[in-house]
Amino acid sequence: MTFRFDFGTAGAAGENYRKVTPADGYDTKQGYGFVNGAQVSAARRSGEALTGDFCIPFDASFVVDVPDGNYIVNLAIGDELAPTCTSLKTNGERLILKDRRTVEGQIAWEKFSVNVRGGKLKLRFGGLAPRVNALEIVPSPELITLFLAGDSTVTDPRDGIFPQSGWGQMLPYYFRHDVAVANHAVGGRSSKSFIGEGRLDVIKEEIKEGDFLFIQFGHNDQKPDEPRFTDPATTYKPYLMQYVEVARSANATPVLITSVQRRHFDEAGKLKDTHGAYLDAVRELAREEGVALIDLAEKSKRLYEELGPEETKKLLLWGAPGEWLNYSSGVQDNTHFQEYGSLRIAELVVQGIRELNLMPLTMYLR
Repeated sequence: MTFRFDFGTAGAAGENYRKVTPADGYDTKQGYGFVNGAQVSAARRSGEALTGDFCIPFDASFVVDVPDGNYIVNLAIGDELAPTCTSLKTNGERLILKDRRTVEGQIAWEKFSVNVRGGKLKLRFGGLAPRVNALEIVPSPELITLFLAGDSTVTDPRDGIFPQSGWGQMLPYYFRHDVAVANHAVGGRSSKSFIGEGRLDVIKEEIKEGDFLFIQFGHNDQKPDEPRFTDPATTYKPYLMQYVEVARSANATPVLITSVQRRHFDEAGKLKDTHGAYLDAVRELAREEGVALIDLAEKSKRLYEELGPEETKKLLLWGAPGEWLNYSSGVQDNTHFQEYGSLRIAELVVQGIRELNLMPLTMYLR
């Protein structure tokens, strides 16, 4: 089923479209509407179907009930009389548009993909002057799905921890609509506990021929508790191999990724390695099994040393007391990223995709 919405002031909608005004708050019976829409307003510029009027979704989300799966979304943004600036995140706060600007009189149609789990497609709007004119949501089960398995450095953020962010949240920003990112990474998980909780089984049920599975663990495999600990010399590689086998059994492509570095410098400004033999184990497994490898540990090491001890604080979750609402007492976290940092790390992952020439993913990068 295709969903189509025409946003703006009250009146007739475009053909085969449902009209949405600022008064349309999300309702389970109608299955769509604005959330946190107290500041949503609307304006009409002309009688042009779909684009002659619009909603101004300032700091609001538009939610649509849809079956789980992959969708291609077509979104019209712009204003006949004024320049606009719109940012957009989708399910899991995945970045799609960052300060997308239009000039006076320009209507831009943006096309992107969304992987939906939980029965709701969510569009969260931001930017200095956001607009939404029209929206089309089309089921697309044939899309390439890029599955992510990993920990908190990869995952989509949960509520109440902004600005903490994982690089998987930012990955959709770099892809055209041909690839849907399905981020299954969860904070605190190791290669072992992710499997023990049945999370790899969920990926196994969904992954299909032509898809990709990116695998980054190690941070929590070091933890001493029995549900998570793996030994880099004995058990770590066999657990990682289970992910490789799930992808290969579906004729999908596995990609191993070494753990992104923590921010720990020595007195000379050189980064201290905190993952040790876990990094070597991933590299060895990639060589032994002929699996593509993105050495994110090495890439992030170079980035951190280039920036230095002070500038890297802008990547990680550092903040003075009162700087971040969710960390009012201040925070000094050398493992997790804020959004600027996760965007930079996602850029390194994309760099690795290009270097490996992972087809057809490379074709679909922006």
